[in-house]
Amino acid sequence: MKSDKIKYAFRPYDTEFPIIFEKEKKALQKSMPHIPIEHVGSTSVPGLGGKGIIDIAMRIPISKSDVCINKLKKEGYKQDLDHPKNKNSAFLKKILKKKRIHIQLCFNNKYFNSYILFRNYLISHQKERDAYAKIKEQGAKHAQGEKEKYRAYKKALLEKIMKQALAKHKKEKST
Repeated sequence: MKSDKIKYAFRPYDTEFPIIFEKEKKALQKSMPHIPIEHVGSTSVPGLGGKGIIDIAMRIPISKSDVCINKLKKEGYKQDLDHPKNKNSAFLKKILKKKRIHIQLCFNNKYFNSYILFRNYLISHQKERDAYAKIKEQGAKHAQGEKEKYRAYKKALLEKIMKQALAKHKKEKST
């Protein structure tokens, strides 16, 4: 359980996050050049603290998931079979010296785009970003390493921000 407590500790934003992502993206593009690869999650939002995990979303057709997963395994990723399964995605992770990288393979555009929409909204809305950072920090303390407690603690605010992001996106599309 000790490693989970470290995993769910709140860490401040680090300017190294985008550098680590870009390096990993370049490596991934060598074996999968036509796959959209996006930096998402807390480490993709300047000023937002979190667990310090580099989250990557990749958009792939489900028909190519086995090929993609095998390529990622050759890059040092391991499929996380304990991660909640759904029909929209697969989850893999890799541990570097002091950083973790998680990949969410997204099998449909809506799921992939939701990551980008949320990230972009937090980047352009400081008030919501700061509120989300605060709830993440409080959640890490509250959960004491328990993944489900951590997720539940921040769920209401995450959903509220996502609704705001979707409403803003729909409004922009209609004008």
